[in-house]
Amino acid sequence: CAVLYPIVVIAISTGMRRSEILTLRKSQVDLKRGAITLQETKNDDPRYVPLAGHAHEIVVARTELLSDDQAMLFPGKMSGRPLTLWKPWKAALTAASITNLRFHDLRHTAASYLAMNGATAIDLASVLGHKTLQMVKRYAHLSDQHTGAVVERMTNKFFGNTAA
Repeated sequence: CAVLYPIVVIAISTGMRRSEILTLRKSQVDLKRGAITLQETKNDDPRYVPLAGHAHEIVVARTELLSDDQAMLFPGKMSGRPLTLWKPWKAALTAASITNLRFHDLRHTAASYLAMNGATAIDLASVLGHKTLQMVKRYAHLSDQHTGAVVERMTNKFFGNTAA
């Protein structure tokens, strides 16, 4: 499925849910601002999703491919219905010998990558649409190496590098 790659890039780059990506409409995308506005979300609060880099390029390319009467960025075979991702997802996992990976895990990956690149818990909650910081803890999984490096940077900054 040729659209699996762009969908995965958007998922990892934005932390959007599968349903939010598959039902994404041209009217929700502001290419000049580099943003997606999600009106219908899991927690019923509208959400602003920043769109940058390769994901932005992909969305620009998708919108250019669509005719004026096509509203969905990832339309399915049936008119007005989103793409069904189950078969291409399973085929890609099988081809890559990957087991036990759910599409939703890409949302966790996005949260972890954001955290490892300096996003605060409040930043993560805003991007992912979480109402509580407790939910952020469930999503951002930091490696031992990352947390160790954070502590090392802090101690070096305040106490100097005393390693001999």
